[in-house]
Amino acid sequence: MTTENLVIAIPSKGRLQENANNFFGKAGLKVKQSGGGREYVGTLKGVPNVDIAFQSASEIAGNLDQGLIHFGITGEDLIREKIETPEASVDLLLPLGFGHADVIVAVPQSWIDVATVSDLDEVAHAYRVRRATRLRVATKYFNLTRKFFADHDLADYRIVESLGATEGAPAAGSAEVIVDITSTGTTLRANNLKVLDDGVILRSQANLVASLTAQWSPTAKEAARAILDKIDARKRAENSWLVTARGCFDAVAEGEALTAEHDCVVEQAHDGATGSLSLQCPASALQAVADQLRSKGAETVSVVKAEYVFSNANPLFDRLMQRLGD
Repeated sequence: MTTENLVIAIPSKGRLQENANNFFGKAGLKVKQSGGGREYVGTLKGVPNVDIAFQSASEIAGNLDQGLIHFGITGEDLIREKIETPEASVDLLLPLGFGHADVIVAVPQSWIDVATVSDLDEVAHAYRVRRATRLRVATKYFNLTRKFFADHDLADYRIVESLGATEGAPAAGSAEVIVDITSTGTTLRANNLKVLDDGVILRSQANLVASLTAQWSPTAKEAARAILDKIDARKRAENSWLVTARGCFDAVAEGEALTAEHDCVVEQAHDGATGSLSLQCPASALQAVADQLRSKGAETVSVVKAEYVFSNANPLFDRLMQRLGD
């Protein structure tokens, strides 16, 4: 890696790595790992001056905070747990739609009178009075736990570090309450635990995160612009179809009408003996647009899926530059 290049950290294994690779791949950016997949560095095919680092999701959060990498793919839960003031040191540029997990507060199902954090506060207070000790909360999420309980004025507890499967702590007798992540709740139920009604601390998913503390060279910024341009163009194309109509109709007038009625974007419109109209159309309006054009005299209406829709505006890159003060 060079100090001028853009450095992107990707999870080093498992479904997160697979999904991160697929995310870049959908934008036409292929992640290539060096050493036939055995090394922890790589490149991004399609954009020069980019170094890929394969790291643990937790390590990525810390390295973003320290400015050792420019971009990273990691969970919001780790960003908010590992970084003291995330708003100052990173920007969550784009939620990626995978790696979903909720950080939750869970108690034994046998605690039938405990359904809310307020109920838990009462139990914690009674626990301290009767046993002269504090309620134990097993977790790996120290900072998120402390902040959440402080926001709910719950103080009669102590954190027990979870070194293994957190869900098993109550059954093992090492804690009464847990704060952990869950996707489906299956493991919680298997361990006879329930999530408090107001006990969801954070609904997390993987994000493309930018470091605000890294050294952004002109080379790194240009690589970032190219990457975010492709990502934005691919995202625009997800709901965009290219419609071309030809026939005896007023192409200019119909283009204006379809833009107003169906949020289409006209690319070309020509009137004449045989009019022609090309426009971008959202998927939900395809049938209505085709029907309207044919009713006005279009003889043929062809539709193809857009792969990329590039725009002069790049909201992701503009946001990054604004956060960097450029």
